[in-house]
Amino acid sequence: MRYSKEQIKRTLETKGHKWFENGDYNVNIVGVRNSETAGKVTNKFDDTMTVSYKVNGEWVYHEFDCTTDPGSHYMDAPIVKSKGTAVLKEGQYPKSHKIRKHQGRYEALGQQNPVTVYRDNNRDDIYNFNSENLDTGLFGINIHRATKYAGKKSTQVDKWSAGCQVIASNDDWTKFMKIMRKARDTWSNNFTYTLVNSNDIVKTWLS
Repeated sequence: MRYSKEQIKRTLETKGHKWFENGDYNVNIVGVRNSETAGKVTNKFDDTMTVSYKVNGEWVYHEFDCTTDPGSHYMDAPIVKSKGTAVLKEGQYPKSHKIRKHQGRYEALGQQNPVTVYRDNNRDDIYNFNSENLDTGLFGINIHRATKYAGKKSTQVDKWSAGCQVIASNDDWTKFMKIMRKARDTWSNNFTYTLVNSNDIVKTWLS
């Protein structure tokens, strides 16, 4: 484990984000962007997807290797050539996702409400986190899996992400979606997604 539920919770509360703790399967889905890459396009699943929730009143915490950034393919060849590739801005997005099919193929968390992205169009292998290039809207920033093969784990992002949040391991994805379906059946088909930076966790925990 890279982090703990307590670290994630404190980070969100410090940043003024909502932390869900009433009842079972009231999930906190929090992506952690790896600051150690210094904004470079590594094309690796070097970020972390965390899920925190209660079962029978007791906290459960999971971590999954993921990417919160686009792969090198779409950084070099943006889908929206006039604007550039979408890189999700850190923040909390209430009811941003729901369970539905990703590209019509399998169930995932699909974007249903606006999110804010940076637009990177200079193809220099560095993510441009520039406030002048912000864009808010519905861009299909989904949360989905990489490899479709059970027991396998993707190592290169490549075409798996053009801005989506993507879990590397198929087995991790199966576990993730089992939790999401239980949360949907317990509450509703609305999921809040929060993205933070790993630096935020370190600073919060040391303060």
